[in-house]
Amino acid sequence: MTHTVLREDDGNRRILTLNRPEDRNALNPELVETLTGELRVAVEDEAVRVIVLTGAGKSFCAGADLKVMSSLQIATSRENLEDCRRLMALYRDLARCPKPVVAAVNGHALAGGCGLAALCDIILAVPEAKFGYPEVRIGFVAAMVMVFLQRAIGDRKARELLLLGEAVTAEEAVGFGLVNCVVPSGEIAGETRRLCETLALAAPASVAFTKELLYHASGLSLEQALDLASTVNAMSRSTPDMAEGLQAFLEKRRPSWNR
Repeated sequence: MTHTVLREDDGNRRILTLNRPEDRNALNPELVETLTGELRVAVEDEAVRVIVLTGAGKSFCAGADLKVMSSLQIATSRENLEDCRRLMALYRDLARCPKPVVAAVNGHALAGGCGLAALCDIILAVPEAKFGYPEVRIGFVAAMVMVFLQRAIGDRKARELLLLGEAVTAEEAVGFGLVNCVVPSGEIAGETRRLCETLALAAPASVAFTKELLYHASGLSLEQALDLASTVNAMSRSTPDMAEGLQAFLEKRRPSWNR
């Protein structure tokens, strides 16, 4: 039996590889549920400091499996809603993951696959990768990913991508802030590892607080955001990580996070 998501540990990073290369790693119910479960396991594993999401074969993820979508045309409204909610749970878990998530985009990231990448904290992509939301061209709506795309790149550019349905290159995606960096294919594994090593230097509690604040603050008014920020700031001051970080700074040594 082929596993739809492969798990690999490399030091303190957990690599999750979408493993349906024959279907360009398209999202079917099994892959969605498996990836959701693997993310939750990684969050609970204290040995894991950084999560990497990538794809097997030549694609990162082609979005929803259109064969499955075709079968859902005769499904009931309730069945379609349940299918949407499974995907929503995955997107929400990615968005609210308390640990850094890096997308190593090894090939095209389209539709829901582009949504998966956009939900990661940092995106590295190979030059030949393309990004886009072609849903409108097949009569579909990029509904859930739209919510996160607007937050990531702003309303104006999100409208362009969602309404035109055209794919853009990795370099173009860097230009408007969707992708962080383009890395040659032969170097993306090493660059991802180096990035993860740097991310792992941060205090786990600080990362979790920062990510939760980022998740909530963008939808708040300035006053509400500042109020929430002050609460998070105060909470962070009493954590063991804060105590260790300050002590390490005073002693001129590297902090030892108990994780």
